[in-house]
Amino acid sequence: MQEIENKIREFIQENLLVFEVETEIKNTDNIFEMGLVNSLFAMKLLTYIEREFCFIIDNDDLDLKNFNCIENICKLIKSRIEALQL
Repeated sequence: MQEIENKIREFIQENLLVFEVETEIKNTDNIFEMGLVNSLFAMKLLTYIEREFCFIIDNDDLDLKNFNCIENICKLIKSRIEALQL
């Protein structure tokens, strides 16, 4: 799970809207409410997750709560990977 968390954190930090300020993001910080990312980022994140972790995100998973913080993104990825292994 740590490897997934590190990849997601790195991707988010590379795509922040705020570049001039060093921002530390906690696993439970809502990155949308904080204004760190926008809807364009959400599309980039979906594409990144599908490519990096080799699965397609279902329409049922397209809920903002699944993508609003590192913790929830990692939970979604972990659950999808586990489902593929069954």
